[in-house]
Amino acid sequence: MSERKLFTSESVSEGHPDKIADQISDAILDAILEQDPDAHVAAETAVYTGSVHVFGEISTTAYVDINRVVRNTIAEIGYDKAEYGFSAESVGVHPSLVEQSPDIAQGVNEALEVRGSLEQDPLDLIGAGDQGLMFGFAVDETPELMPLPISLAHQLVKKLTDLRKSGELTYLRPDAKSQVTVEYDENDQPIRVDAVVISTQHDPNVTNDQLHKDVIEKVINEVIPSHYLDDQTKFFINPTGRFVIGGPQGDSGLTGRKIIVDSYGGYSRHGGGAFSGKDATKVDRSASYAARYIAKNIVAADLAKKVEVQLAYAIGVAQPVSVRVDTFGTGVIAEADLEAAVRQIFDLRPAGIINMLDLKRPIYRQTAAYGHMGRTDIDLPWERVDKVQALKDFIASK
Repeated sequence: MSERKLFTSESVSEGHPDKIADQISDAILDAILEQDPDAHVAAETAVYTGSVHVFGEISTTAYVDINRVVRNTIAEIGYDKAEYGFSAESVGVHPSLVEQSPDIAQGVNEALEVRGSLEQDPLDLIGAGDQGLMFGFAVDETPELMPLPISLAHQLVKKLTDLRKSGELTYLRPDAKSQVTVEYDENDQPIRVDAVVISTQHDPNVTNDQLHKDVIEKVINEVIPSHYLDDQTKFFINPTGRFVIGGPQGDSGLTGRKIIVDSYGGYSRHGGGAFSGKDATKVDRSASYAARYIAKNIVAADLAKKVEVQLAYAIGVAQPVSVRVDTFGTGVIAEADLEAAVRQIFDLRPAGIINMLDLKRPIYRQTAAYGHMGRTDIDLPWERVDKVQALKDFIASK
């Protein structure tokens, strides 16, 4: 009997409490970067019934009206009615942002490589904002080279949001979650969807039957290709039976609590660092994007079917302390040769990553819901496959 395996990933909508926090943090980051592209920002957000707290450390010449940014973000998400228990107009906003520690700043502003040196490479000037390890991943399961479970999970909650904001399903409220279980064959190829879980906040007057029917017809059947669905696929739509109280009225939310949703849905390893609210000198964010960029270009170049890239850094040091490429046995060349190609083609110093991916721009709020990786609805530089030819040329020269 052939061996088949199940793998599950989840996503959450932009109205989920943790995602509200992520979007506020990134909206603040974008507002600062619009005025000061060289700002150092670490903005954290906590949301709960009736209140938003923004705290963290920044170094900037910009002035940003935090209150306005917070309220605008909440309104754009859709919390604009008092009955939601959390609304842009009435929420209390409590900012507490302070100056970045000078001990950290001295390592970021002047990397170990240039301290006391007369000959300086400008790209050596910025040291990593912290130590840490980051992973990037790509696999040929989908056109965007992402694992199928997380790709479908993101699309489901995004579809719910689109139906809510367009007015097609007026009873929907902003908070929602999805979960998709995919069955893989003995060759690790996805063959079917085994289970779909969707929990969506709703007005109290809609019936469970109507909600179930609409979610099946207008969300699941529109998002998941029919060849992945069969009469054995299980659907769990609002399995508690009621989801009227949601968002920060139902649960508190914090920046950085959905790191698996933000990345690969658990399909790849994760270094533990969150993305939102951090400028690109924080390698938790920028090096994770660089690792995805590397992995995606390797798969797009047909050098492997599945790739995981690990990068690691020391605080205040520009060069990564390690680079690792794992093709899980799917590579067409030795992993050592791929690692050599990566070091040659991709500048993995923080300043090199910032230049390579143009990361001083205010592009981050749009990443804070529906995934930072594999996006096809927005143009993100780490999703481009513009290093394919360089990789092929390097390998051909060996």
